[in-house]
Amino acid sequence: MQQAGLFQLDGLVAGVDEAGRGPLAGPVVAAAVILDPEQHIEGLDDSKKLGEPQRERLAGEIRERALAWSVASAEVAEIDEINILAATMLAMRRAIATLTVMPSGVQVDGNRLPNLSFDDVKLYGEAIVGGDGKVASISAASIIAKTHRDAIMVKLDRKYPVYEFARHKGYGTRVHLERLREHGPCPAHRQTFAPVRAAS
Repeated sequence: MQQAGLFQLDGLVAGVDEAGRGPLAGPVVAAAVILDPEQHIEGLDDSKKLGEPQRERLAGEIRERALAWSVASAEVAEIDEINILAATMLAMRRAIATLTVMPSGVQVDGNRLPNLSFDDVKLYGEAIVGGDGKVASISAASIIAKTHRDAIMVKLDRKYPVYEFARHKGYGTRVHLERLREHGPCPAHRQTFAPVRAAS
């Protein structure tokens, strides 16, 4: 990790966002992105407002053009152990900690911040409600987190095809709830979430 003074001189700010707080299955994923001011990326927005082809294209551009990006997760067992909010904060902290360029501060989508103390360094943090539609680096993090988590759910679909995870990405859709009632939960399900408990 670089010396604290170097981060402050660089003045780099990372955008941070998560994907997957609401689903009944799969990990919660967070991403952190430091955009390069010299490399403009057209079309950044909240990932929920973008179609899948747009998200995939933008995710590729972000990975190529950003100064640094990282993605991390908290797994189902962690979600069940510490609750989804704490697991989301943990995933965000992990994403920030694994950036190859350490920022001087972070801007996080939402109304709360993860623990931003790393060794002897305390990063500046700002929580911005609706930040994924207002701040380009948070939009970029939203896109990276969403596309990464979707890919995980497609893999889980191959492992547990009866639930059709590739179709709904673990959210509590009608089809997913029907499959839960028919087959009961699998190891990819969040056992502490009420619809999963009800189907156990």
